[in-house]
Amino acid sequence: MTTRLVQISMKATDKSALGRFWADALGWKVTGDTPDETNVEPEGVTYPSPEAVCVDVLTVPVPKTVKNRVHLDLATTGKAHQAELVARLRDLGATPADVGQGDVPWTVLADPEGNEFCVLEPREIYRDAGPVAAVVVDCADPHAMARFWGEAMDWTVHEVTDGHARLRSAKAVGPYLEFIRTPDAKTGLNRVHLDVRPYPGDDRAAEADRLRALGAADLDLGQGDAPWTVLADPEGNEFCVLTPL
Repeated sequence: MTTRLVQISMKATDKSALGRFWADALGWKVTGDTPDETNVEPEGVTYPSPEAVCVDVLTVPVPKTVKNRVHLDLATTGKAHQAELVARLRDLGATPADVGQGDVPWTVLADPEGNEFCVLEPREIYRDAGPVAAVVVDCADPHAMARFWGEAMDWTVHEVTDGHARLRSAKAVGPYLEFIRTPDAKTGLNRVHLDVRPYPGDDRAAEADRLRALGAADLDLGQGDAPWTVLADPEGNEFCVLTPL
């Protein structure tokens, strides 16, 4: 048994508007818009696929108040593309964000609900990743996070240092999952979190037990009898184990 990263979930006070923003930002489409969630997926890709980590936007009544510990890095193919993408995202409603980055070659923006994300300068490693270069998670110990997530999923650990860890689908397609050492402590619930799915034929409860044995902890967020299991990784980051698919 194992899992794979299939989507990130974002909380929003206006989920439909935020879903439309990310669909336009990534060149994807809104594939579902119910009272509870808005789904954003790439065209021509059958979910779930290692080619893309999709976006699921959930309704919450509380606005964002602190810097997110999970964010997206967007890929570009050249300096001109980077400038064009930043301008287009600004036209869609993104705003400049200062997270203490200083003078760096990438641009930090925030979406209409304040979720930070980066538009990277062209980097060869992300050349074939798609519009999302990486899902990035702040952490205290990249080594520990690589150990947990490398066993929690069937993704391959590509690089681990004291400053960062990098994983990617075993199919060598789609975005990376990266853990970046930061001095900031986690406060409250993450507004953006990871969702993983077991494979068809596997058992969600058994998979949740396996993840607990690796160091995950149970969380009760009032989800009740939901078709997913809410856990926290060893640094307290919430994630959901969805129904096998």
